[in-house]
Amino acid sequence: MPYISTDDGAQIFYKDWGTDGTPVLLSHGWPLNSDAWEAAALFLAEHGHRAIAHDRRGHGRSSQTWGGNEMDTYADDLACLIDALDLRDLTLIGHSTGGGEITRYLGRHGTARVAKLILVSAVPPMMLQTDDNPEGLPVRVFDAIRASEKADRSQLYRDLADGPFFGHNRRQDVDQGFRDAFWLQSLASGHRGAYECIAAFSATDFRPDLAKVDVPTLIIHGDDDQIVPFHVGGKRAAALIDDATLTVYEGSGHALPDTDRDRLHADLLAFIDT
Repeated sequence: MPYISTDDGAQIFYKDWGTDGTPVLLSHGWPLNSDAWEAAALFLAEHGHRAIAHDRRGHGRSSQTWGGNEMDTYADDLACLIDALDLRDLTLIGHSTGGGEITRYLGRHGTARVAKLILVSAVPPMMLQTDDNPEGLPVRVFDAIRASEKADRSQLYRDLADGPFFGHNRRQDVDQGFRDAFWLQSLASGHRGAYECIAAFSATDFRPDLAKVDVPTLIIHGDDDQIVPFHVGGKRAAALIDDATLTVYEGSGHALPDTDRDRLHADLLAFIDT
């Protein structure tokens, strides 16, 4: 199984599919792993690109470290992977928390290796409501997730899968397989890493990172997203990135890589190949 070592010795698992064409790196949401991007990675590899997806530390097959479960370290781990594989002319794609990870990577490591950026249902610019971020969500929302993570995280993941993550509480057409895969991937995460990542995705301020984005950017967001509401995420991120392209999926929720798979794949490929 392919791994790279990070600066503090953590082992990061990754998949590397396809050999030709420009590289694409896909970063997953919380508390999932690279399996969440398998369909997109296969599609992109079949359409002439090298598709790489990794398990963030504390998630999936990567090291379950006690420390480093925050955005700066996630971004530095990503830099280790990109450097180790010597990726250039790279398109970064991030879903949900993964959108924060790749945005913080650009803020800390620049765009020398990056050609394009795609944010899908992503957490930037900042999810938590504060005095200077009144559009965010109250801390009680994230405190409730933390409490459920500690009390019975298996049930939390079931509740998310059967409710707001896929929008199954509003539309009863979400396959059981998608919901089961979410639960299974979530339980593969480490308990501490998953718990600490709640603060990482909710309380990290990505506004300074977005100000540094100087590559073509596509932002895709559903206007019925119950996890990262459109007015909290995609709408504001698009306003903070010069010349960003905003694509709104009307009536769609958070889990676009599953619920809107065909449309998303087509939009990703069209933007990458432009």
